[in-house]
Amino acid sequence: MLSHFGRALCALAAIAALCAAIAPASAHEGHDHGEQPAVSAGALPRGEADSDAFEIVAVARGDHLEIHLDRFATNEPVTGAVLEVETPGGSVRATENTDGTYRLPAPWLAKNGRTDLIFTVTAGDATDILPMTIQTAREPAQSEVQGDAAHGERIGRNSVLLALGGLLAGALLTALALRGRRAAAIVVILAAFAGVRGTNAHEGHGHEEDKAQVAISVGSGERAQRLPDGAVFVPKTVQRIFALRTLVAEQAKHRKVTELPGRIIPDPNASGYVQSAVGGRLSAPAAGFPRLGTRVKQGDILGYVTPPIQAIDVSDMRQRQGELDQQISIVERRFARYEQLAPSGAISRTQLEDTRLELEGLRERRASIEKSRREPEPLIAPVAGVIAEGTAVAGQIVQPSSVVFNIIDPSRLWVEALSFESLEPSRGARASTYTGRNYDLVYQGTGFADRSQSVPVHFAVTGETAGLRAGQFLTVLVTTDETKEGLAVPRGSVVRGSNGQDFVYEHVAPERFMARSVRTEPLDGDRVLIVSGFSPGKRIVSQGADLLDHVR
Repeated sequence: MLSHFGRALCALAAIAALCAAIAPASAHEGHDHGEQPAVSAGALPRGEADSDAFEIVAVARGDHLEIHLDRFATNEPVTGAVLEVETPGGSVRATENTDGTYRLPAPWLAKNGRTDLIFTVTAGDATDILPMTIQTAREPAQSEVQGDAAHGERIGRNSVLLALGGLLAGALLTALALRGRRAAAIVVILAAFAGVRGTNAHEGHGHEEDKAQVAISVGSGERAQRLPDGAVFVPKTVQRIFALRTLVAEQAKHRKVTELPGRIIPDPNASGYVQSAVGGRLSAPAAGFPRLGTRVKQGDILGYVTPPIQAIDVSDMRQRQGELDQQISIVERRFARYEQLAPSGAISRTQLEDTRLELEGLRERRASIEKSRREPEPLIAPVAGVIAEGTAVAGQIVQPSSVVFNIIDPSRLWVEALSFESLEPSRGARASTYTGRNYDLVYQGTGFADRSQSVPVHFAVTGETAGLRAGQFLTVLVTTDETKEGLAVPRGSVVRGSNGQDFVYEHVAPERFMARSVRTEPLDGDRVLIVSGFSPGKRIVSQGADLLDHVR
């Protein structure tokens, strides 16, 4: 025989078992905890299709489709195309928007579920047919909603009645086991409270809250996101903003490129120094000293140098001037007398001419001495160009052979590179600056004498020289006869990870990109060579890879 306490425990265990059996059935009746998809939770219903020529993504927006048409190989938007679409409502032609997308009325989107479409694309001389399937979420009919609500209400009432009946029976059993009116009353009250508490807890379950969360996620708009498998989902609208471009990687042999350090030097035939032949004091011309960057012509006077005269030189010059003045005075009186006697024939005309010439010579010698004391030396531009360097200040004392101005023609520049081996490139070369700009070079010659265990090699810059200046450092890329095999891609395709590993992005689907680790080598100023880690024939992002790397 069990004691009163044992019989009470058995009755309570029966109540707990009954409640446990009823509660899960009622709590989860009609509630679906299905797994949510990783991408579609934040994206609109869409369909995609591609061929060797085109790639199409159609996004359902209300009562119409927004269609993105791109080139398959390059991911460039295709404008001016003709899109004929076979829809459940018949053949319809899509209209082009101003932003390069296409719009297709789609009243059939409001219907249930799966829709099959056939796109006929005509762009220029290319025509292609692409089938597509769009899966849209179906909205239940009003009668179905009311029926489900009534059914749920009936199930809820039945569950509550069953729970209350079980609790009441358990309470009576407990009361009989205890054989005490007071204990029975307490058990009945507690059981009823527990049943009501559990029912209220289920009635407050957040079904509406779950639906609201899903609605917010679906209506949050199109955005790029990184998926759990490491891929990057980028809607076509975001791809247009990022200006993403791709190319099909092809395996080929490429000539090896040698990198050399170099710097810009002026063309020796289009540059020059303005130097002073004598020491003296600088003075400005009428227009003033030319400023840095001022364009000058050959033969322009850029300044003057007035040589100083020592005291002893001044004394000698004055003595010499006095002697010349005396001789000039004597010859002038002689010439005047000869002019009076010449008409009468007392002297010959030859004596008169000799005296005149002697007088002119003495006067010129006197004038040159005076000129040497007063006239400074002009500084003349030897070539046309711009003032690259200049430190002229009025009153400055310069020494003989001092460089006052440096003139450079900015359209004619050379590059001096340092090579650690004898190099005579016959296939041309390129120069690359730290900003990524590239310039074509023409080989001019190689030095014969070493400079710090290296040989100077000169190149001439061809074409546009904007952005270059004398003394600027850059990298010279010289093509050699040695070849290497790999995939040539733009330098912007390769992204450096936080761990120092290089990787690229493969365009695996119209709106999906996957990072691939690669090993690269420099190829030329614009491209690098992928030697491992990527297969030929696949699409690789050639522009905008750094933007994809920032998607989280």
